[in-house]
Amino acid sequence: MIEVVPGYVNAFVVFDPLTTDHDAVATAIRDALAQPSTTDPAGALHRLPVCYDGALAPDLSDVASAVGLSEEEVIDAHLGGRYRVEMFGFAPGYGYLSGVPEAIRVPRKPTPVRDVPAGSVIVADAQCLVTTLTMPTGWSVIGRSPAPIFTADETRPVRFDVGDRIEFERIDRAEFERLEALR
Repeated sequence: MIEVVPGYVNAFVVFDPLTTDHDAVATAIRDALAQPSTTDPAGALHRLPVCYDGALAPDLSDVASAVGLSEEEVIDAHLGGRYRVEMFGFAPGYGYLSGVPEAIRVPRKPTPVRDVPAGSVIVADAQCLVTTLTMPTGWSVIGRSPAPIFTADETRPVRFDVGDRIEFERIDRAEFERLEALR
């Protein structure tokens, strides 16, 4: 095998057809899955600052109404989530995080919103992510992080890997603007 690209419910496997064939690779994968790992590697821990202030969290009020909580309770629940990077997809650096608390899970919006800024902290169902590009999304924007997701290291272009853990830390607007200015 040359490369394995994991997804939420599948994996894309690239193999050299000059040294093996589809049946041999499929058999090797089935054999590996029959003997699951008994360990769950914790992965590295990354702390990401997030500001939940007004214009930086345009859907916070709607999420609170949808789940029957106050905005502060939604923020507390979000901060208390146990997030893990499950995969990358859709756009560069989009690390899909599992671990959104049940209490704040909301479905995708029926219509995407355009021009959602990079750094937006968004949720949909059991997933969360920090956007890396300004683009449309149907997910709910509940905050924004000034933390850069991309690195200057071309051998490690994204700050976290699949399996890493993420903790969000609340910052106020002044700290957000200070950190944003450093980017």
